[in-house]
Amino acid sequence: MKKKLASLATVAVLTTGFSATVSANTYTVQKGDTLSAIAKKKNTSVAELKQINSLQSDLILINQQLKISQTANVPGQSVQPPVLQTAQTYTVVKGDTLIKIANQHGISLAELSSWNNLKDHLIYPDQKLLVSSPLNTGPAVVSTPPQVSAPPVQAEPANVMEYVIKPGDTLGHIGRSFGVSVQQLKTWNNLSSDLIYVGQKLKITATAAAPVVAPNLPPVVVQPSNPVSEVSGLLNTAKSLLGTPYQWAGSAPGGFDCSGFIFYVFKQSGKQISRLSSEGYYNRSYYVNEPQPGDLVFFENTYKAGISHMGIYLGNNEFIHANSSQGVSISNLNNSYYQSHFDGFKRFY
Repeated sequence: MKKKLASLATVAVLTTGFSATVSANTYTVQKGDTLSAIAKKKNTSVAELKQINSLQSDLILINQQLKISQTANVPGQSVQPPVLQTAQTYTVVKGDTLIKIANQHGISLAELSSWNNLKDHLIYPDQKLLVSSPLNTGPAVVSTPPQVSAPPVQAEPANVMEYVIKPGDTLGHIGRSFGVSVQQLKTWNNLSSDLIYVGQKLKITATAAAPVVAPNLPPVVVQPSNPVSEVSGLLNTAKSLLGTPYQWAGSAPGGFDCSGFIFYVFKQSGKQISRLSSEGYYNRSYYVNEPQPGDLVFFENTYKAGISHMGIYLGNNEFIHANSSQGVSISNLNNSYYQSHFDGFKRFY
C-alpha cells in the first residue's frame, strides 16, 4: 500500500513539473484561432507548429494545448528570410538618349555609364542597360539588432543644394549665377573636365548662393564654339554640294543620305567623326539654346519614330541637308512640315 502511494506521489510531482513546463511553452487554442494566427502571434511558422505538435493537418480544437518553439517570440530578435535582390534593367527604344534614361530612373549619367561600362554616348534600340547598381545583389543578412541605440544616420549637410543642368548651361554660367568659381564646382562634384550634361545634378554650397567678389579666381571657362574660320569652311563645303542627289546610306559626292551628308562635310572640314545614323549623331551631341551657324538641327518622327533626320544650321532659320526628294538643298525651319517635326539644335561634343 505504501509502495502504491509513493508511486502516486511521484506521478503527482512529475505531473506538476510537466504542467509548469507546458504553461511556459504552450498555447491554449481559443475560439476563432487558426494555426496561421497563432504562428504570427508567437513569431513562428505554421510548419514549425505542425512539426513540434505532430499535426497532420491544419485542424485544431478549442482548448487544445499546442507546444510553442523555445525560440518563438523572443524580444529583440528579427528573423527575415533571405531575399535575393537583382539589378533592374531597361530596354532602349528609338529616340532614347543616355541622359533621358538616367532622368527617368532617378540616377546620374555617370552611374548609368559606369554600371554598363559605356565609353561613349552611343546606344541602340533593344539594347539592355542596367539602371540600378549591380552591387546591390545577394542574400539579405539576418541579424539580431543590438540592445543599444544605433547612431543617427549622417545626412548631407543642410548647406548643400542641388542644381539640375538645363540646355545651354556651362560651368562658367552656373558659377557666375551662384558666385563661385568653375574650379569649386568641379571639386564639389568630382569633375575631371568642363563637360556637363542636360539633366545632370550638381552640388553647390548654399553659402555661395549670393554673388561674391573673390580675387584670384581661375578664369571662367565658356562653352566651346567653333572658330569663325572653321565654321566658314564647313558651310562652304556644305553649300558646294548643293544639288547632289539623295542616295540611301550614301556618304560621298555621288549621293548622300542625311547622316552621310553630315559625315562627309564635317570630315572634310577636319572633324574626325565616325559614320553614324541620325540617332547616333544625336547621342554624340548636346543641346544649345542659342544656335550658331555650323550647329546641328534634328527632326523626329519623319519616315520613322524617333530621331530620323538632321541637317546643318546656316542661320536666319535656314539649314542645309540631304533631302530624300530634292537631294542636298536648303530649307527653312518655318516650313510647316519641318516645324511639326523639329526636335532641337545640338552641337558635337
